[in-house]
Amino acid sequence: MAKLYFHYATMNAGKSTLLLQASYNYGERGMHTLLLVAGHYRRGDRGYISSRIGLEAEAELFGAGDDLLALVGGHHAHRPLHCVFVDEAQFLSEDQVWQLARVADRLGIPVMAYGLRTDFQGKLFTGSQALLALADELREVRTICRCGRKATMVVRLGADGKVAHQGEQVAIGKEAYVSLCRRHWEEEMKRVAPEDFVGFARG
Repeated sequence: MAKLYFHYATMNAGKSTLLLQASYNYGERGMHTLLLVAGHYRRGDRGYISSRIGLEAEAELFGAGDDLLALVGGHHAHRPLHCVFVDEAQFLSEDQVWQLARVADRLGIPVMAYGLRTDFQGKLFTGSQALLALADELREVRTICRCGRKATMVVRLGADGKVAHQGEQVAIGKEAYVSLCRRHWEEEMKRVAPEDFVGFARG
């Protein structure tokens, strides 16, 4: 039975690399995939999924209000699909996550969604919240903090290199992001002072 999967992580954990590798594996076996990416990631009128290590593939753009069940169904009718891959899935709406669930349930096509779980303020993205609730399987893609612990949070750096404590949830290409463990995220966001950890092993 086809399933809806959510692969989640912080920034720079290699989500796009894993997505492109998985899609390549399907193609190598003569199977067809559809790659979707949020409309924020475009060059002109085309979408692209790219990884930090240089892998890249063209993808179809999705935006707010797009019916993904109809979109996938149209492609499937033209040429049978064996898997649908969604990058930057945190930008999906709740309705679109339901549509992807129906792709798996009604069309019998597995859906692999990859995205961030939380934003730089530690709050769930709309798409991620819906995926955490509806996905058949959840898979964490891990990366590490500067201290060596597992990174679960992310901070946003402004043009001045300082950590931003406020701002819009989405700021594509405007700032840099750094993945941190929860403890160091709290310190950087000034929710707790480093001296509060006196008596504990420091990383």
